[in-house]
Amino acid sequence: MDYNSFREFADSWGLLYLTILFIGIVLFTFRPGSKKIADDVAQIPLREDDDHGKK
Repeated sequence: MDYNSFREFADSWGLLYLTILFIGIVLFTFRPGSKKIADDVAQIPLREDDDHGKK
């Protein structure tokens, strides 16, 4: 596969693949019910550990 073949592949199918991947990620992020999960994950650094300082 030479440079020109690779460039044509990347310009067509590569772009299509990345566009579909981007749309899938956006749809996954904004799906119904994901706000609760995102809020829960965002609070992880602020939670206190039960065994904090018991080492």
